[in-house]
Formats: sequence, C-alpha cells, structure tokens
Amino acid sequence: MKALVLAGGKGTRLRPLTYTMAKQLIPVANRPIIHYVMDQISKVGIKDVGVIIAPETGHQIKEALAENPWEVNFSFILQEEPMGLAHAVMVAREFLEEEPFLMYLGDNLIGQTIKGFVDEFYSSRPDALILLKEVEDPRMFGVVEINSDGSVKRLIEKPKEPPSNLALVGIYLFSPLIHEAIAEIKPSFRGELEITDAIQKLLDKGGTVRSFILKHWWLDTGKKDDLLEANRVVLDEWITRSLEGEVDKNSKVVGRVSLAKGARIERSTIRGPVVIGEGTVIKDSLIGPYTSIGKNCLIEGVTLEHSVILDGARLVNIERLEDSVIGRKAVVASSGRNAKALRLMVGDDAEVLL
Repeated sequence: MKALVLAGGKGTRLRPLTYTMAKQLIPVANRPIIHYVMDQISKVGIKDVGVIIAPETGHQIKEALAENPWEVNFSFILQEEPMGLAHAVMVAREFLEEEPFLMYLGDNLIGQTIKGFVDEFYSSRPDALILLKEVEDPRMFGVVEINSDGSVKRLIEKPKEPPSNLALVGIYLFSPLIHEAIAEIKPSFRGELEITDAIQKLLDKGGTVRSFILKHWWLDTGKKDDLLEANRVVLDEWITRSLEGEVDKNSKVVGRVSLAKGARIERSTIRGPVVIGEGTVIKDSLIGPYTSIGKNCLIEGVTLEHSVILDGARLVNIERLEDSVIGRKAVVASSGRNAKALRLMVGDDAEVLL
C-alpha cells in the first residue's frame, strides 16, 4: 500500500498567513500540521508516500519533510492548479501504479490512530473505505448516507437537507478501481474534479464502498478558529511538562508547560498547557493556557492566552491578547496600555502598532 498526502491548494481561508506559507505547515503545538499526518502514516507501516505540492509552496513542503524522522520514501508530485482532490489522484497516477492507497488531506488532524481503519480495509477488501465523523451541522460538509451494514448508499456535497450527520473526514482508502471512476467524471460547478463524485461513480458502477466511523475528535484546520481549536485540543491531550529552558526565581510555571532548551522566562507566570520554542524570551508577562509560542520570539509586558504565535514574532506592551494567530516575524506593539482584549489574525512580517 502507498499513501498520497495532499499538500497543495492555496489555503484561502487562512489568509494572510497562507500568502507566505502552505496551510499544511502552520504549526499546532509548535509542530507543522503535516508532521502529525506523517506520524499517522508511518505508524501503519506505509513506506512509499507521494506528496501533492503546489508551485507556490512546494519548496516549503519539501523543506519541512527533509529531516524525515519517519524514514519513508517521499515522491513530490506537482499539481499545477488546485483542480480538485480527484484531479490530484490523476496527477499522481504514475506514482500510485496499480496499488491500493491511503489518501490523506494534509491539513487534517484526528485524535486516534488510523490502524483500525487500515486493518478494516485489508480484512474486508472494499473498492473504497471512507472515514466518517458525526458532526453538528452536516450542511457544511460532504455528507454520506449509509446502509445498516455500514455500506455507503450515496454521497452529497454540502446538502441543504442532509440525509445524515456523517461527514467526510478527508481520509480515504482506495483500490486501483478509483482511477477508472475518476476517468468518467466531469468537473463540478467549481471547475474541479471532486473525489465525492468519483466515489459516487464507483458506487454507480457496482463497486463496493464501505464506511468507517471515527470515534475520537476530528479537526479541519482550514480556518483561524479551527486552527486555535486544534491547538487547544493537541495541547490539552498530548503536551507533557518539560522545562529545558531557564526560569528565573521571580517567575512561576504552573502545570503542563513545555519550555524548549534556550528559551528564557523572566518575571513572568506561565500557566499550562503551553508550549514555548527554542530561543524565545518572555519578560514581565502572563501566558495563559492553550498557547503555543514558536522559536526566537520576544514576549514582553503581555497577557496572552489561547493563541498561536509563530517563529520570530515580537509582542510588546499588550494588555491582553487572546484567540489570536500571529505570523512569523510579525510585530504587535503598543506605546501605552490598552484595556481591551485584542483578537488578531496577523500575517508574516506584518507590523501592528497600537
């Protein structure tokens, strides 16, 4: 079995950050999202991984995966235009050959291993196995109607009147028959070749499509609030206390805080779960729960919580900053004290003076 990771697209819902970086590389708990995807793939023993990249950000994806602690064989496959998930499979046809494959959207996070999902595919041998999750508002997703035995009856993209509350997660297992189905579909109203249409075509041709229900959490990190929620959940469930940096005698570190080597805390209070990257300096500040601060940042005179701060950012004299995402090397500073709580989405290299 091979894996196909989709790391292309333009990430328009996460602009301005995605003007300068791929959405799959935005950090959650100080790790790029795509690294969590690779953790999942490597744990089920897949060694050949194709990665769909875009012309604008492909070099960033390659750099992020270059260290390759998973020891897999990467093939980077260029998709010139974001013309749909099924189009990405077409572009990867030569890499995939005639093998079954796992397709994984590179900006998805789930709270359980995919081992049971893969095992089910091997044992039941359907033409497609799709991962589903119950959601509160299925109108926002591709929705699947299933039979009592778990087989798929039909798929509908963002229906006004959903037949179920089961949404497509963005993780799929396919036999090589999916290629024939893709060859027979036409672009949707969006001008894209939709994977939902291909799966429906597979059904129409008499193929076997089965479902697998995800019991733990699923987070699509495509928007700011989703990204902050993903950061909160990952910090809450996976971060442990580790203080490798320096904490002066006038500071207090409470709870599960990961302080990287070379980071320094002066006259500040840190309340976990929090992760702080190498070389970051925090002075005269209060860092509240569910905050990730990247490498080489300066946080001085700031109350900060429930936020994602990327590498090299500088925050100075901010009375309260929450529910915010601050890009790489961005500066947010105030000449006075602002009593209002700020909620910001600031791109790389930006400067905000209050």
